[in-house]
Amino acid sequence: MLMRTDPFRELDRLTQQLVGSTGTWSRPSTMPMDAFREGDDYVIALDLPGVSTDAIDIDVERNMLTVKAERRPLAKADDVQMELSERPLGVFSRQLMLADTLDTEHISADYDAGVLTLRIPIAERAKPRKIAIGEGAGRKQISG
Repeated sequence: MLMRTDPFRELDRLTQQLVGSTGTWSRPSTMPMDAFREGDDYVIALDLPGVSTDAIDIDVERNMLTVKAERRPLAKADDVQMELSERPLGVFSRQLMLADTLDTEHISADYDAGVLTLRIPIAERAKPRKIAIGEGAGRKQISG
């Protein structure tokens, strides 16, 4: 149901983990995800811990789904001295090419415990249907 749009995305992700770079709006970091089919829905789960819902942007243009998020630093008082900072900050993005068999008009999004879950229904035209054979010679009728 999904097509990878950038074959080097995984290499970029590994490099970012090793170097520890933060994402920017012009060069965002990737976010880990799972994608699976559950009944008549295609489900995409993206890890975004520590990101507030107002910092998440979800767009669909034609069949391209884009999710962008920004994890901002915690507000610190002037007398706070940072001892350790390992949590990645900055901009995260993921683009997915969706198949024509998905109904992009009815995508739903939920955000709970740092996981953004998108549910995309399978389009009616992509679901299996029965084809009845009519009485006349060679005549077929499609019922859907």
